[in-house]
Amino acid sequence: MSALASAVALLLATLPAGADPADDPTDDPPAYQDRVIDPASLSKASDDDADTDYDANGLPRAFHAEAAYSHGRFGDDTYREHGVSAGGFRETGHHGTLSLQASLSRRDDTRANASPTGSAGDEWRGAATLWQRNLAMPGQWSGDNGLGVLNTPALPLQRSQYRFFLPSVAFAGASSEWRNTDSGLRLQAGGGRIGHFTGTRLLGFELDEGHVGAIGAQWRWAPGWTGAVTALSSDGRLVAGDQGQAVIEANTSHAVHAATAWQGTRDRIQLNLLASDADAGAANGAWIDASAARGRYSHNYGAFYLGDDLAWGSYPINNDVRGGYYRIAYQFARWSWNAGLDRIESISGDSFDGTYANAHVRYQASSRLGYGGSLSLRDGSDDAVGAQLFLDARNDWGNTRLQVDGASARNGNGQSGDRDSWQLTLDQAFPVDTGSRLSASLSHGELSYDGRPATRSTGLALYGGQDLGDRLAIDGQVRWTHGNGPDALRGFNANIGINWRLARHWSLAATLYQNQGARRSPFQLDPLANDPLFVDLPRERSAFLVLRYEREAGRPRAVIGGAPGAATGHVAGSVYLDDNNDRVRNAAELPVAHLTVILDGRYAVRTDSAGNFEFPNVAVGRHTLTVLADNLPLPWFFDDTEAERQIELEVRQDLRIDIPATRPR
Repeated sequence: MSALASAVALLLATLPAGADPADDPTDDPPAYQDRVIDPASLSKASDDDADTDYDANGLPRAFHAEAAYSHGRFGDDTYREHGVSAGGFRETGHHGTLSLQASLSRRDDTRANASPTGSAGDEWRGAATLWQRNLAMPGQWSGDNGLGVLNTPALPLQRSQYRFFLPSVAFAGASSEWRNTDSGLRLQAGGGRIGHFTGTRLLGFELDEGHVGAIGAQWRWAPGWTGAVTALSSDGRLVAGDQGQAVIEANTSHAVHAATAWQGTRDRIQLNLLASDADAGAANGAWIDASAARGRYSHNYGAFYLGDDLAWGSYPINNDVRGGYYRIAYQFARWSWNAGLDRIESISGDSFDGTYANAHVRYQASSRLGYGGSLSLRDGSDDAVGAQLFLDARNDWGNTRLQVDGASARNGNGQSGDRDSWQLTLDQAFPVDTGSRLSASLSHGELSYDGRPATRSTGLALYGGQDLGDRLAIDGQVRWTHGNGPDALRGFNANIGINWRLARHWSLAATLYQNQGARRSPFQLDPLANDPLFVDLPRERSAFLVLRYEREAGRPRAVIGGAPGAATGHVAGSVYLDDNNDRVRNAAELPVAHLTVILDGRYAVRTDSAGNFEFPNVAVGRHTLTVLADNLPLPWFFDDTEAERQIELEVRQDLRIDIPATRPR
C-alpha cells in the first residue's frame, strides 16, 4: 500500500463508519457492507443466449448455409427458382485464410429458351468462389489464389485511372496474385470461361460462348517510379440484348496495356499505352494523367489519343477520341469548388467533336446549412446544357436536401435527338437510433424529346431498416413512380426483407423484389462517359423465402482480423449509386449487387441484391475496408477515398458503412 493510501485509510479509521467530517455525528448512516451477488438468485439465461455448444477447439472459422425458394416474373414470362447457397471462412496456421461463397439453383421458366445463350430455361445453374488470401511464403512473398467465379485481375496502376477506365471481365476459372513487399514486385494471372451474373437473392453465373485470359506484372524500377504491363485476350464481346440483358457475341481481341508512374510528395504523373488487335481491326491508344497539389488547390490535367475500335476484353471502352482535359479544385473553410474543361475531337468524324466544361460550388453557411450548384456545358456535334441547384439543411428532422436539376440537349442536325428535362427532388434522412436508418425521397420532373409530348413523372421512395425486438428485423427500399406521357413508368420498385431469428443458429427471411425497369439518366452530359450497357430493362418481380443456418467455432471465438479472444464488433453496410453526389444514401438511389468488399485484404464478401454486405465478429481496432469496382456499371466509379478506407471499430459496436459510387457530370 502506498503512503497516500495508508494516510487515507488512517483518516477513515478515525471517522465513524460511513460518516463525513461535515455530518452531524448523531446522524451516522449504517456501516457499509459488501454485497455479493448470489449466483443462485440470478435468472436463468435463455437457451438462445446460451453458448454451451460452442466449439472452442482449433483456429477461428465460420460457416453459413441457406435454402431459398422464389416465384417471379420477368417481362411477360414467369419463373420459379429454388436452390441452396453456402459460405464461410477458415483461418489456417500455414495456408492463409480460406473463404468460400457458393450457390446452386434451378430456374423453371415459361419460355422454352430462357437463357440469352439459348440454353434451356429449366436447367441448374450456380456460382462458387474459393479464395486463399495472405498465403505467406519465404522471402517476403505473399499470395492470393482464387478458383471459381472471378474477375480478371487488375494491377494497381491499371486501377489508378483519373479520366479513363479499363474494366475487368467476369469469368469462371482461376486467378493468382503474388506480392513481394521488399522489392514491390507484383505478379498476376487469371483466365477462364466468360459469363455474366444472374439471379437476385441466389447469385448465379451463366457461362457464355467465350474465354478470357490475363497476365500482368508491376514493379518499382527506380526511386519514386513504378511500371506495369498487362496482356488480355478475349474471344467474346458483351452487348445488350433485346430485353436489356447481357449477351456475348463473337469478337476476338488481344490487347496489351503498359503504364509507368512517378509519385512525388505533391505531384504525380502516369503514362498509359494501349494496343489492341480485334476482329474490327488493330488500334493504338495513349493517355497521360498528371496531378499537383498546391496549398488549397489541386490540379488534374492530361492528354489522350484513343484510336478507333480500340478494345479491352468484353466491355466497350472509350475510343475514336483525342484531346486533353484540365481540372482544378479548391477547398478551404466553408468554400469548396471545382471546375473542368475538356477538348474532344473525333478521329474518324463519327463520334462527338467539341468542348465539354463543368463547374461545381458549395458554401457551408453554418453547421446546419449549406448550398451550392453545378453547371455543365457541351458544345459541338451534340450541344447540351445542364444545371443543378441544391440546399442542405440539418434540423430536428435530420438531414434535408432540396435539389433541382435541368438539362437541355440539341442534336447537331437540328432535327432529331432534341430533349429537355427537369426534376425537383426532396431528400430527407431522419435521425434514428444507432443500428436503425430511415430516409425518404420525393421527386417530380418532366422529360420531352424529338418534339413529342412531355412525360411527367412523380416518385416517392423510402429506405431504411429497423429491429422489431430481439428476433425480428425489417430492411429494404421501396419506390413508387407515377407518370403521364408517351414514356411514362408506373408502378414501384421494391427490395424488402424481413428477418426472423427462429433459434440459435437458425433464421428465416422473406424478401419481396420488384424492378420496374431502368433507363439512362437525362442529366448525364459527359461525352466521354460510357453509357450503361443494360438499360430499358423490362419489369421483374419475385418473392423469396430463405431458411439460414450459421455456426462459428474456434479458439476461443471466431474473431475476424484479431487475436483469439479479442473483443469484437460488427461491420455492415451497403454499396449504392450516389446520383446527387452528396455521399448520403438517399431513398431513391439504387444499390449495387455482386461487388466484392474485402476486409484487411483477407476476408471477402459479395454484395447482395440490395447492395448489402456484412462482416460479423470483427476484432476491435483499426481495419482497412476495400471495395472493388470490378462489376460496377459504367460510367460509375469509386474515388480513392471510397475504394479503400480506414475504419475504427469499438467494443460491441455495430458499425455501418455506406459506400457511394459516383459518376462524371
